Amino acid sequence: MKALLTLVTVLGLTGCAFAPGSHIDTSGWNPSYESPPEEDFSHLVKVQRIGPDTLRNAIVADVSPPARELIREDSDYEYRIGIGDVLQVTVWDHPELTIPAGSERSSSESGNVVNENGTIYYPYIGYVHVAGLTPIEVREKIANRLARYIESPQVDVSVADFRSQRIYVSGAVDEPGVYPLTNVPTRLVDAISQAGGLDTGADWRNVTLTRNGQDYRLSLKAVYEKGNKLHNVLLQQGDVINVPLGDDQKVFMLGEVGKTETLPMGRNGLTLAEAISNAGGLDERQSDATGVFVVRRAEDASPDSDYLIDMYQLNLKDATALVLADGFNLQNRDMVYVTAAPLARWNRVVSLLVPSFTALFLGDRAVNLGE
Repeated sequence: MKALLTLVTVLGLTGCAFAPGSHIDTSGWNPSYESPPEEDFSHLVKVQRIGPDTLRNAIVADVSPPARELIREDSDYEYRIGIGDVLQVTVWDHPELTIPAGSERSSSESGNVVNENGTIYYPYIGYVHVAGLTPIEVREKIANRLARYIESPQVDVSVADFRSQRIYVSGAVDEPGVYPLTNVPTRLVDAISQAGGLDTGADWRNVTLTRNGQDYRLSLKAVYEKGNKLHNVLLQQGDVINVPLGDDQKVFMLGEVGKTETLPMGRNGLTLAEAISNAGGLDERQSDATGVFVVRRAEDASPDSDYLIDMYQLNLKDATALVLADGFNLQNRDMVYVTAAPLARWNRVVSLLVPSFTALFLGDRAVNLGE
């Protein structure tokens, strides 16, 4: 019987070479061929342990103020008239020089529109260049020129309709669109409020302000929860504010965790402890708790940089590591990888062979029983 089983096995393996289906043709195999050596990428990776210093640096970075050029006081703000604005010019005691609005016309309809060449036309004095000036400067300019015709003219100039300066709000807000800047300073929180507030799921930690082609990261969370006024920056002409969705910010869970999956970061972000917990925790049979890694693209990654990847390692066998994991904030597109223990890797190979061994064992038992 054993000889028969051996013969059947040999014939079966021989038949595989002629059986229809996909197979590899080894007739032209060159035994002298050697696979190319694996490329060493270690110089592109910078590894550091997650410890108190790492968390301290992360906290400092989280509460750090925005770029210095963004920090301005309200007293530094001056609205300057631009093309398209509508001015309302009033000369006291001279109603003939003031265009009456009437009961059915608003000031914006009856005022002086700033032309494409930056001027307005006013009686007696003709064209007056006003673009780039403040209302006070325009008032003094008109009063000086009217003084040739009117003794001590009392002039008042105001902007009846603000049309020249705009900001743009997009992303996860209730009413994205274009909003005017006025003579009242507009800050980040004001712009979000004008746009109807944040949508559910908006990532308020990573608001992007684009100014003159450069992007700045701002945190509404720092403003609302921590009272950090520095992130509530003063806006200016042409600023673009984008509030991303938290669902667009993702973290990848890989390796020996309960479930390998992609986790959305949500509005408040995700810590390393939360990510591991949401993925079902570590696989107790196959994971190595000392090998929890966070792989992140280096902030200054470029073809000319010395390294491209930041890698952080955490030893979860240490009891204090749980606190460190809960304080380590993940970033968009981070990859969390949990390595396998050497014994687990061996057991995995064995587990693939167990079904074959079991079948052979039961087959031998059946033969023995038949005898």
